[in-house]
Amino acid sequence: MAGDAPFAVLNEDGSCDEAYRDLIDDDGVLAVLDVMILNRVLDRRFLALQRQGRLGFYMTSTGEEATTIGAAYCLRDDDPIFLSYRELGSVLWRGVPLPLMLNQLIGNSRDVNLGRQMPIHHSYRDWQIQSVSSPVGTQLPHACGFAYAAKLRGTGQVALAFLGEGTASEGDFHTAVNFSGAFNVPAVYVIRNNGYAISTPESIQTAASNLAARGEGYGVPGVQVDGNDLLAVVHVVGQAVERARRGDGPTLVEALTYRVGAHSTADDPSAYRSDEETERWLQLDPVARLASHARWRGIWDEARETGAHAKWDEQISEVIAECERWPPPPLESLFEDVLQAVTPQLEEQRAAYLRYWHAKQSQLDEVP
Repeated sequence: MAGDAPFAVLNEDGSCDEAYRDLIDDDGVLAVLDVMILNRVLDRRFLALQRQGRLGFYMTSTGEEATTIGAAYCLRDDDPIFLSYRELGSVLWRGVPLPLMLNQLIGNSRDVNLGRQMPIHHSYRDWQIQSVSSPVGTQLPHACGFAYAAKLRGTGQVALAFLGEGTASEGDFHTAVNFSGAFNVPAVYVIRNNGYAISTPESIQTAASNLAARGEGYGVPGVQVDGNDLLAVVHVVGQAVERARRGDGPTLVEALTYRVGAHSTADDPSAYRSDEETERWLQLDPVARLASHARWRGIWDEARETGAHAKWDEQISEVIAECERWPPPPLESLFEDVLQAVTPQLEEQRAAYLRYWHAKQSQLDEVP
């Protein structure tokens, strides 16, 4: 519980108490490791694409895979996930096809949002992935509202919402968690405490000893967990999900993890944190820790790990080649899906803009 040491399961050598071994069976461990490696390879490849000018923007989630994948592992397929912008692992665990994800990053004509969202602002209705919004915290009242509706309708669904520790300073956090506690809704809020809200450290965000303790003020249980320990995350979030599903209300989970890379491709973390700090956290790498656990179980070795990296590298290369073939969304799409029925005013604006665009293109074509 809040105030105690963060809950952890894995030992330094990858072993664990037998009481926790059955949290995930061998097949589950291998499946999670595979998605973790995919997450890591995607981060490396997509960051390279951005640096080459082939993507406009990207945010890595390297170092936080145990939190984002472990939490999603605990859900039913019909439980919605309300993302922040660093939960690629949850999207991958849900099985969203890679071309859909890359189309969104590029913003091409096959992007489900038709290029109207920033890269990494995912939205996939068929996989219960709600639309990401850039202003931090807006997803929390949405998750609360969905959970309240699920309670009223008796669907048995649980809403999972992610946020960073900086977002816990936003008013939307108070609104959502307070309402959730007061109306006993089936929601789980996972704070990915990775140490920094862009460049602002947690120590400047709050004077509280930890963020899980805030739950007490809302009548909501708060639990702090080692967010780089996959089994610990599954245990804590799994209990929270079960609690919510049986009607006992929400839980606030603080997962202690670390953002290894920059906040985004527009950020330089060397300006506000030391290499020594990052190196200390690299010793707690969540992928390496789960791989060590899998070796302890006798189901993992170097050959399997090398093969997983090679497999995903090859598949991602094929997906990149496929998705980069598609052109941008047609210009006319700017005026579609705005109103249910196109008004005369909108039709007039579309015609005027298209005339302007074609005139500009003609002028450019005439330039020697």
